[in-house]
Amino acid sequence: MYDRGLSVLEQYGLESTAVYRGRGALICQTEQGLVLIKEFCGTPKKLEYQACLLSCIGEKSQVLADEILVNQEGNYISSDKDNISYVVKRWYEGRECDTRSEEDIYKGIAAMADLHRVMQLPIQTHYVRQPLTTEFARHNAELRKIRKFVSAKRKKNEFELAFLDTIRRFLGHGEEALEQLEDSGYTQLYENTLEHGFVCHGEFNQHNVLMVREKNGEKAIAVTNFDKWGFDVQMVDLYQFMRKILEKHDWNIPLGKSMVQAYEEIRPLSKREKENLKIRFAYPEKYWKLANYYYTHNKAWISKKNLEKLERLANQEEKWRNFVESL
Repeated sequence: MYDRGLSVLEQYGLESTAVYRGRGALICQTEQGLVLIKEFCGTPKKLEYQACLLSCIGEKSQVLADEILVNQEGNYISSDKDNISYVVKRWYEGRECDTRSEEDIYKGIAAMADLHRVMQLPIQTHYVRQPLTTEFARHNAELRKIRKFVSAKRKKNEFELAFLDTIRRFLGHGEEALEQLEDSGYTQLYENTLEHGFVCHGEFNQHNVLMVREKNGEKAIAVTNFDKWGFDVQMVDLYQFMRKILEKHDWNIPLGKSMVQAYEEIRPLSKREKENLKIRFAYPEKYWKLANYYYTHNKAWISKKNLEKLERLANQEEKWRNFVESL
């Protein structure tokens, strides 16, 4: 299983001198540098647009990206003898962004802002993300459904009791966030995104930001794994990256403000974008994720870790709300 997919390198005229395990992939040292081999489960058409996006980044941005290589037949997708599809990407030697390092955090934010300046494509309706109003409304409906389900249970475990103890407050935050979104300039912001074909990364987190040292000794930033790209308000990338960092830093307000400032030094935010970022933070997304995970998985056995996560969310609620108000 270790060398699964390794044979497709022949279709690129490449030979590996060393092989390492990556996140669900193989990283190979070749005479042309590092490449990554990963099983492909998407659609060829979206991959073609992704390749165009990465090409645009390579031409217009200082940020490195994992370029998709074409094989000797000019295709982005290669199949092995078992007819399993793979893609091969240019890769980089470096370490992941350290969420404990403010220097790394600000570099990651600056890289995102630089990418957002250049990430545009002709609009393709298949890859347009649903409006945030639809997402918030659906999540609120799911929380109400889960509350009804848990309330009807005769015997409740620790997680269910903790959920019932907190659902009123967190659902209230969710309903308030939806009202704020509907009363905001979000519709115009979303329409502007579609008009100009603005693209978001879709999974911008510390695992996909690499601190790289190039051959000339200079340091660089590489952003990888654009597989979940789509047409959406780019604040979703900034929000997701900031939320994961701030949860680890106990919703540190000065850190959050500095992250926004680091972004704006590269790409200034409009009034509507700032408003949208604040509303995204006001929605209890992590709470919804925990509740939804509980509802869609085995309810007979509840992970102690999930209970700890729920308790941590409840304990951080005041600091989270204070951070939202500070934006």
